[in-house]
Amino acid sequence: MPNSYFTKLMSPRLSAILLLGFASGLPLALTGATLQAWFTEANVSLKAIGTLSLLGIPYTLKFLWAPLMDHYGFKALGKRKTWILLMQLCLALTLLIISQMHPETEAFAIGLVALLIAFFSASQDISINAYTADVLHPSERGLGAAYTVFAYRIALLVSGGLALIFADYMGWRLTYQLMAVLMLLLMIPTYFSPHTQDIATSSLTLYHTMKQAVVNLLQREKIFIILLFIIFYKLGDALALSLMTNFLLHGLGFTLTEIGLAYKIVSIVAMITGGLLGGILLTRWNIYWALLVFGIAQAFSNLLFSLLALVGKHFLLMSISVFIENFCSGLSTAALLALMMSLCDHRYTASQFALFSAVASLGRVFLGPFAAMMVESLGWVQFYIWSFLFCFPSIFLLTWLKDEVMGDAHAISD
Repeated sequence: MPNSYFTKLMSPRLSAILLLGFASGLPLALTGATLQAWFTEANVSLKAIGTLSLLGIPYTLKFLWAPLMDHYGFKALGKRKTWILLMQLCLALTLLIISQMHPETEAFAIGLVALLIAFFSASQDISINAYTADVLHPSERGLGAAYTVFAYRIALLVSGGLALIFADYMGWRLTYQLMAVLMLLLMIPTYFSPHTQDIATSSLTLYHTMKQAVVNLLQREKIFIILLFIIFYKLGDALALSLMTNFLLHGLGFTLTEIGLAYKIVSIVAMITGGLLGGILLTRWNIYWALLVFGIAQAFSNLLFSLLALVGKHFLLMSISVFIENFCSGLSTAALLALMMSLCDHRYTASQFALFSAVASLGRVFLGPFAAMMVESLGWVQFYIWSFLFCFPSIFLLTWLKDEVMGDAHAISD
């Protein structure tokens, strides 16, 4: 039995998802925190460094060109692998190009190349998400989501943490070249990953593919309730985390070192652990019950920060609160990703998953100003109580969608 279960955990499909998750996460920090560090060391102006945040725009708007990945592709490789390999090649080339540049004199040009990297990275994400939804069996989707979260986080540590250490000893040029070589090497397992069965769209033109992907969604029963659920499911969690660094630093008076040790490191470990456990539980639980239990756990984990706000600066309680909140967040993230995979029609997986992802990110993107106003008027204790309450609209919506989540989602997938 143990050997059989291990074989299931490391099937060729899930092993491919693990490596693709790493490929997906690798470029993100290279146009984010790592690039900011390079600019800072080169004494580029703070204003120019601030504009680097705009490099996140392609990740937000990727649903606009996702239909391309549904409509075009080479039959020999399949649509999904065609686009993944093409984007990985483009990423490797642009990383090599940026490694030859100098921020002291070419900051604007580097910004443009970095925007290209972000575009290729977002496009790779579209293709990898579509491949994941298409290649995995329904019983593997929870583990697939967990593996994606795990590998993505490890990749962020490589390109956001180890890359800084490499740059300190070898310089930025060699560091970015090393990341480019790593991306090239990732093309090998991508090429040999299991094939998906391409289901041809009924559209002859790209425009009709775009139209049909949306029409197909709108024809689903209770689709607007489903979209509302996807928005609200992580809303309380996003609200709780939106001002976390400010809460720990200014609200409670923790030092940067304490936050770095307890918040950054503990949160990553907790998120990975929660995601992996969630994926394993999803091989045994129905997706409805997983979403329900993980969603309630996520809600109650937010209350720990209200307790922390009441107690004040307490390192152990802070570490425990951060771990439990991120652990429960990992559980709920794995369940939500598994649900979004199951809701995609295989003819339009790239378009529909990208749309679901964009909808799910709305709270995280727009809650910042709203959260700041809440803290100013309510204080930290009541703010985190409200983050707890904000988790429950999705629970009520989920009970309304019980039949769709337990039945229709599997019908779409099979």
